[in-house]
Amino acid sequence: MTTPLDTVLAYYNAWTGHDFDQAMTYLADDLVCHAPAGRIEGAEAFRAFMEPFSQILLKAELLASYGDDTTVLLMYGTTTRPVADAPGAELHTVRAGKIVDLRIIFDRLPFEQARAAQGKPA
Repeated sequence: MTTPLDTVLAYYNAWTGHDFDQAMTYLADDLVCHAPAGRIEGAEAFRAFMEPFSQILLKAELLASYGDDTTVLLMYGTTTRPVADAPGAELHTVRAGKIVDLRIIFDRLPFEQARAAQGKPA
């Protein structure tokens, strides 16, 4: 039997491994994501938000994971093209083997600073 933690770790390994098509198979179509940029509704809208980040990802390191019958918490560190150290945390709700709710926490400031240094709008 696949646990919610198994589902979320498979999702994490897919997107951090640059296989966003595979990552999408773990998301419910009506996924709701709560991110620093605001609420994102639907798997395709989430893909438009998250896939570009996965494309600038150089390395990810899972720091901790915990799961129970419905909820999974991950904490990880990432290295991206613009930002050398970008930690993140995700709180997932899983039902029937699919991620239905996702809360992402990360510091946007280093990314905004990197954009400003390149002369791009934040």
